Amino acid sequence: MPTFDTAFWLTSGAILALLILSAFFSGSETALTASSRAKLRAQADKGSKGAEQALALTEDGERLIGSVLLGNNLVNILSASLATALFTRLFGDSGVALATLVMTFLVLIFAEVLPKTYAITNPETAASRVAMPIRVVVLLFAPVVAAVRVLVRGILALFGVRTDPDEAILSYHEEIAGTLALGHSEGTVDKEDRDRLLGALDLGARTVEEVMLHRSQLETVNIDAPITEIIATSVNSPHSRLPAWKDEPENIVGVIHSRDLMREVHRLVAEAGGKFSAVEKLDISTVARAPYFVPETTPLDEQMHQFLQQRRHFALVIDEYGSLLGLITLEDILEEIVGEIVDEHDIPTDNPITRLDNGAIEIDGAMTIRDLNRAMDWSLPDDEANTVAGLVIHEAQQIPEPGQVFQFHGFRFAVVERAENRLTRLRIRAM
Repeated sequence: MPTFDTAFWLTSGAILALLILSAFFSGSETALTASSRAKLRAQADKGSKGAEQALALTEDGERLIGSVLLGNNLVNILSASLATALFTRLFGDSGVALATLVMTFLVLIFAEVLPKTYAITNPETAASRVAMPIRVVVLLFAPVVAAVRVLVRGILALFGVRTDPDEAILSYHEEIAGTLALGHSEGTVDKEDRDRLLGALDLGARTVEEVMLHRSQLETVNIDAPITEIIATSVNSPHSRLPAWKDEPENIVGVIHSRDLMREVHRLVAEAGGKFSAVEKLDISTVARAPYFVPETTPLDEQMHQFLQQRRHFALVIDEYGSLLGLITLEDILEEIVGEIVDEHDIPTDNPITRLDNGAIEIDGAMTIRDLNRAMDWSLPDDEANTVAGLVIHEAQQIPEPGQVFQFHGFRFAVVERAENRLTRLRIRAM
């Protein structure tokens, strides 16, 4: 019986075909899992049917991976079995070891590394090309894959592991944030661009309480004060809107817009023939607009939407008991995205961060953790506190005295100044 007979060539051809199928499954798995859904969506919107089908396949990643792995394992095991039979026939008992070596080399090079390397170089293009045949494979293996999924979840449940097929392993927010962080670390994304994009992404996760101007820093007017005093305060203020209070500073009864006030002043003075004393007739309650109150827990993206929808720029922040906490403006929210906005009416201020020769910095304790992180490119946590002083008090579990030093989160915090219960000056150095 000749060695290279018909059976030999048929078996060799079958092994070659199975290796090609294995390469197809391996490359398809890499292409479909490594491809960016955002890029696929962009290609699908331009009319690419392959990208559209690839998107549909990746909707259920568990079923996709299960089908591809099932097909890949079937062809690999079958090709290894045929190779073992072929080599045993040619070389006897030593053919088993020889078949193992040869098939390991062939599968590793031509069915794993080569197709995966090709797929990873341009995963979106590769995913679009293999989407149609893989879709057929998924439909063909659907019953088997479904049974395997049930079995796997049952086994995991025995160990207390619960799986949710509808829950994304990595949210789009985290994926984008991670991409930006990676791009910045590699030098392809500027810090300013990263901060703007992350600021926009974080609006939904942050509340107005975190960015509001605290009530202790508010510039207000007493609605019962002499009208000339109110006019002087409004004209000399860098702000165009001032909250007006009655009886006590926290009882805000209106908001005075300098433009409304000056318009009414102009009308009265003009009617009086240019006599400024006519402003004494001005009823400030007719000029003040009704105050707009928002809860402290309102997300920033929702508040920005409300500002735009209601054509407002200014809101007073209250807690659950109705007590005044501070105020927030549309500009405050925009600054979380684009950074500090300074116009010609803003009072010039010194740099809030003082850099020392030993590598440490000094800041006002009221500086927000987010602003410090953005300025220094740090990652101090802001879950438990909004300001740096609040973080120190939270970690120290006390209100520290000047001179006390604490170490946490990889930094050394020294209390420089304290006014009553407020930490007004802090020195920080990375460890």
